Amino acid sequence: MIELDGHHLTLEQIEEVAAGAAVAVSAVARTRVDQARQFVERKFAGGEAIYGVTTGFGRLAHVRVSPADAVELQLNLVRSHAAGTGEPLPIPFVRAASVLRANSLSAGHSGIKPDTLDLILAMLARGVTPVVPCQGSVGASGDLAPLAHMTLVLIGEGEAYYDGRRLPGGVALEQAGLAPIQLGPKEGLALVNGTQVMTGIAALGVLRAERLAAAADLIGAMSLEAYLGSDRAFDRRLNDLRPHPGQERVAANLRDLLEGSEIVQSHRECERVQDPYSFRCIPVVHGAVRDSIAHVRRVTEIEANSVTDNPLVFAEDEEFISGGNFHGEPVALAIDFLKIAASELASIAERRLYLLLNAADRELPLFLTRQVGLQSGLMLVQYTAAALVNENKGLGWPSSIDSIPTSAGQEDHVSMGMTSANAMPRVLDNVEGALACELIGACAATDFRRPLRSGRGTQAAHAVTRERIAPWTTDRPPAPDIATARELIRSGELLRAAESAIARKLSP
Repeated sequence: MIELDGHHLTLEQIEEVAAGAAVAVSAVARTRVDQARQFVERKFAGGEAIYGVTTGFGRLAHVRVSPADAVELQLNLVRSHAAGTGEPLPIPFVRAASVLRANSLSAGHSGIKPDTLDLILAMLARGVTPVVPCQGSVGASGDLAPLAHMTLVLIGEGEAYYDGRRLPGGVALEQAGLAPIQLGPKEGLALVNGTQVMTGIAALGVLRAERLAAAADLIGAMSLEAYLGSDRAFDRRLNDLRPHPGQERVAANLRDLLEGSEIVQSHRECERVQDPYSFRCIPVVHGAVRDSIAHVRRVTEIEANSVTDNPLVFAEDEEFISGGNFHGEPVALAIDFLKIAASELASIAERRLYLLLNAADRELPLFLTRQVGLQSGLMLVQYTAAALVNENKGLGWPSSIDSIPTSAGQEDHVSMGMTSANAMPRVLDNVEGALACELIGACAATDFRRPLRSGRGTQAAHAVTRERIAPWTTDRPPAPDIATARELIRSGELLRAAESAIARKLSP
């Protein structure tokens, strides 16, 4: 059980909830939520003009609404803002957004009823997941449309997944033994304002990117070894002179993975002085990617423990404050940065694979085939990697540089962060695919180096791959091998084998 207090949620905990873990709210946080709600109800009873409570929304903020219509106002807000379209977000993304929404509400500055928060937690615990279309958010009063679709289920409307089925929201709640809430003053606004959907996708993306970066170090080391590349560029003394944390970490990873390699030792006295950049510059390029991911992690961790609806409640000061915490710019820029950085892992991996397939000067046959001409070998595997790299060039375009005004000009600058969030999983899929293609090539090239042993880590990675993917002795469809290689990377099996051999983690 993961306990929320509004301030200490980690990305790893978000991932746990996305995978099915349940959550609770700490006693201290529950007290804050209750105090904030009491304050909202006192102010509402006093008849004050409060944005979104006794006024309209956005450009309609100047229009007063009768207290008698307060509940209808919140219902109208949620219903009218559920304007999403496109394919539903995957369930893990919606669960990640839900725990982020619950954590933000637990901070006690949103003014919701404790019962409302409890229903969000109960839905997570019982596996009721709102159906949320992936498109419709411009990321500036937060993720209005996606959050509105999530909120519809709380009031017994919309749609939800439950027990493997897609059901009307009210039916899903009933079958899970839950009852919908009735929105009170301010609650609809508190539930649809915020950056939790794009942040949830970012949180899961950061963790996946960290693992892909570690896999890239491992697979890159395997390729360099099979290419008869030099490990001199990984020397501690050299990399200490450019002390970016990521570069130093990658160089250390490569040294440990290649330790004891008979293949590397076999050509120490060769006449070659330098390797192509995609091998020689692995610490620099992979290290820069790691440092970029680390920055995105920091931004995402801060956002995960932020309050991003509006207006915000300060019960201790008896005050509402209206501001712009809902604007998605910090997350939008971070996601764009992550897409660009992760794409570099695929780009350099494809180049290493290309060199392995065309390395007559390194005593490897063209396309790593046993019968050149009669067989095509791994020729088309590099084509696939190139196609994935090309696709990332389009997907990596930063959506955050664009802004289209909304709400009759009231929301005159928006982040477009959700557009980038929707593209990011595909970018990471492509990175995984390119690394899988390189892994196939690295193993095939290594087979030509036997009986020489690989390094501590690379030997273990080659062995676990060969348990699942047969050596390339004659032409066959590579697609099943690529799928298996992807699974080895995605499941962590490849990394675990190498990490066990070197007795330490490759990821941060």
